[in-house]
Amino acid sequence: MKNFLINSYDKVLKDPWPLLNAAFHLLGIFVAASLAWWILNKLLAKLKKRYEGTQFFLKNEIFFTLIRRAGHFSILLVTAIWILKVFNILFVEKIFFAAIIIILTYFANGIANLLIPLLQERLAKNTATNFDDVLLDLFRKFSGIIIYLTGFVLALDALGVDIMPFVAGAGVVGIAIGFAAKDTLSNLIAGVLLIIDRPFEVGDRIEVWTAPSNSATWGDVMDIGMRATKIRTTDNIIIVIPNNEIMKRDIINYTTITDEIRVRIPIGIGYDADIKKAKKAVEEISYEMDWVMKDQPTKVVVKSFGDSSVNLEARIWIKDPRRRIDTISYVTDRTKEVFDEEGIEIPYPKRDIIIRKES
Repeated sequence: MKNFLINSYDKVLKDPWPLLNAAFHLLGIFVAASLAWWILNKLLAKLKKRYEGTQFFLKNEIFFTLIRRAGHFSILLVTAIWILKVFNILFVEKIFFAAIIIILTYFANGIANLLIPLLQERLAKNTATNFDDVLLDLFRKFSGIIIYLTGFVLALDALGVDIMPFVAGAGVVGIAIGFAAKDTLSNLIAGVLLIIDRPFEVGDRIEVWTAPSNSATWGDVMDIGMRATKIRTTDNIIIVIPNNEIMKRDIINYTTITDEIRVRIPIGIGYDADIKKAKKAVEEISYEMDWVMKDQPTKVVVKSFGDSSVNLEARIWIKDPRRRIDTISYVTDRTKEVFDEEGIEIPYPKRDIIIRKES
């Protein structure tokens, strides 16, 4: 080491111009960088003074801070690269460029964290579908992992490390994870398809086929997630159904097009009863409910002939599908009362037993 320093000192004494030339280059680089730094600060100060009162910059005060940081970082980056070119040390250049990639990754993650909430506020809330809301929320959660992982791989490549084993290993790990989490991935894909196809929206009332025994079989959609959908039944029970299960079944939606639905109520009368009188009584009962539509008249038709009854069917249009059960209950109760008052028989199965005595 001592001999190396002595030899270097002798070379400088014999030919000092390379060292002086490098010193002049360094001085010029620092002067240029200082001038660029001063011009950038002056320019940003004028721009901020002129536009800081606008609505965009009032809601996004960090915007000028990010521009200033990006400008300063760019000046430092160019200065450092210029200095490295003067000394021409290959190994140091590799370390430097790897460090620059890591720093750029940090800035890229900061920009993503700024832009995604802005897109959620300005774009997603103004669209009719929930697809962009879920997609942006998903990207916000995983953007940091994706950006930093990409930056790490690029930094290794800048250092001269062969990244192909890492890529191959990541592929193998991805396949293993795919097999291990196939149900989760299936639910995620089904969730995306639900958001794109939109068989129901949040707030729609749909049929629930997985409701517990002796509980309500329909409810309102509370949340459509990437893995599962939450439905609150009319018994105020939250049912979480995997999206993959929903995509396998028929979806019955009562509110997707309009709030007006028709309710069918079976009613049986005796064969000796007056059919016209029974029909008129049921029609008058239906109009006692204020949620029944008047411009869509109630119809009572003969559906079939049973063993001991004439089977009628009341077809009633209502304004609110959430009053379906109320409609069935009210019409059933009132029909029993009115039929008893009017003497209209509600039959039940009867059997005549004849006993013969033979000699």
